Amino acid sequence: MPLKPLALAVLALSLSPAAQDAWAWNTLNGQSPIVIGHRGASGYLPEHTLQAYALAIQQGAHFIEPDLVMTRDGHLIARHEPMLDTTTDVASKFDAARKVTRMLDGVPVTGYFADTFTLAEIKQLRAVQPRANRDQSHNGLYEIPTLEEVIALAKQHGVGIYPELKHSTYTAQVAQSLGLPATHFEDRLLQILHAEYGNDRNAPVFIQSFEVANLKYLRSRTQIRLVQLIDADDVNPDGSMSLVPPYAQPYDFVVAGDPRSFADLLTPAGLAEIATYADGVGPWKPYLVKTVADGVDRDGDGVLTLRDRRVDGSTGVLEAAHAAGLLVHTWTFRNDASGYGFPDPQAEMAYYFALGVDGVFTDFPDTGVAALAAVPEPETWAMLLAGLGLLGFKLRRRLQAR
Repeated sequence: MPLKPLALAVLALSLSPAAQDAWAWNTLNGQSPIVIGHRGASGYLPEHTLQAYALAIQQGAHFIEPDLVMTRDGHLIARHEPMLDTTTDVASKFDAARKVTRMLDGVPVTGYFADTFTLAEIKQLRAVQPRANRDQSHNGLYEIPTLEEVIALAKQHGVGIYPELKHSTYTAQVAQSLGLPATHFEDRLLQILHAEYGNDRNAPVFIQSFEVANLKYLRSRTQIRLVQLIDADDVNPDGSMSLVPPYAQPYDFVVAGDPRSFADLLTPAGLAEIATYADGVGPWKPYLVKTVADGVDRDGDGVLTLRDRRVDGSTGVLEAAHAAGLLVHTWTFRNDASGYGFPDPQAEMAYYFALGVDGVFTDFPDTGVAALAAVPEPETWAMLLAGLGLLGFKLRRRLQAR
């Protein structure tokens, strides 16, 4: 008889909708979130190299992210920015006379621009680690890959790709100066993706951009999923977003005279518009979780940093985006920087997973995978509860028969 209360309690737990809901993923579709290798496993190896992407895959990333820029002969290569100065050994291979000054999102920038080099010249370069606090021992070892090479690697290992079109307004001007159509950047991307994956919404591909017009153009030509990125300059002490050019607006808004900011795109009206052309939204993580610099040294190291900020919880943006039918993939999680309110990077990502984000971009995919594993999977708990419920039912029947 002592087993009867336990059996009934187990049965009650197994049948409780509230208990079942407590363990369900809070994502848009209830599915497990994804871990996206941000520029590959860029916390360990030079970013946007086949080796960094391969390491991300080895560490368990579901998607790898190639940022895309264009060469002078119209090829798409994986680099974070059109400038090659800080991520390659270009200065040791080419004379400084190859530097040019260009207006990039309204800001004059002088450097070695990828669109002044042919693909053959790009292949002479080797990648370097741009962050001085990270391992520099792999500098000068790895080539700069093309989009096609990244896709081949992803397909070989059965993971998805998450390309970003960098600076489409700028690249349209460059394309025209080279005698190419203004939309060559977008058209070439779709030509490659459709050849490799088909024009398929279910393809393991997301295309992302901080601009809007290019995504609307793509929507009219592809079923592949699109994601609107949302930027900002900084986070104010009270947790509100700082919006300072060139991080205040999509640059195509600036050119078109559209006064709306990135923050305006996360209002209900802005999200409703995004839902007309995109499948998801990619806000910088402080848009989703409010943190406040209240002067408390929470980690006790005697120094106030971003990690000491008070975490006040969801801003409501995540819930509003889901209500608009949009996936939410947030960025960027790093073990060695930007832990707003979280001294432990794994705990930070686990917090966002539990909150309900559909995916995270991280330079350290192994930490992201560990964070995801730390959040109970609903399928596991559902099977466990169902099994316990069946056991409880059988125990109750047996006890009643006595």
